[in-house]
Amino acid sequence: MSLRLGDTAPDFEQDSSEGTIRFHEWLGDGWGVLFSHPADFTPVCTTELGLTAKLKEEFAKRNVKAIALSVDPVDSHHEWIKDINETQGCAVNFPILADHDRKVSELYDMIHPNADSSLTVRSLFVIDPNKKVRLMITYPASTGRNFNEVLRVIDSLQLTDEHKVATPGNWERGGDVVIVPSLQDEDEIKKRFPKGYKAVKSYLRMTPDPKANWSGD
Repeated sequence: MSLRLGDTAPDFEQDSSEGTIRFHEWLGDGWGVLFSHPADFTPVCTTELGLTAKLKEEFAKRNVKAIALSVDPVDSHHEWIKDINETQGCAVNFPILADHDRKVSELYDMIHPNADSSLTVRSLFVIDPNKKVRLMITYPASTGRNFNEVLRVIDSLQLTDEHKVATPGNWERGGDVVIVPSLQDEDEIKKRFPKGYKAVKSYLRMTPDPKANWSGD
């Protein structure tokens, strides 16, 4: 059965470029981004892993760990990491799972036979501290991911977990947000959103971002 939003992210034990990973234990009490790659020594993947390495501080601000996956073995990963560091001007600073037996790929439904029967598609999962799957994005093998979008969604998830708001299309940190329709008590609204709100429609109420200081993360 395929994973769905809100499901518990499957736990596993698998070898990686940084040794054996027991996934839930490795995640600890933070957030995680698990993302797959079709194979080692592929051009688009090389750029993606370089970007992820350079974003380590941004992930850390959000209490997020990144972990990649490829269906090749550990020895291959170590050689590929040398190429990534050389060509992308970075130092890979996160583990790459060695999923040569397809165990993790099958748990997370990363192999789509109609696209390729043996290689993983570009799947990405955001997992929260309760080990719940909060985001799933799947790209074709030919299209590199936008990691700024991954960070943006994590910002939205963390904000909306803390406050009774939703984020509108193209929202970014500091932008106005939407008060959730289920919140109707005016006294509670005033308490939660002291900057007030604008009722565009009865169901569309915009209010300033309630998180005061994103830069202080």
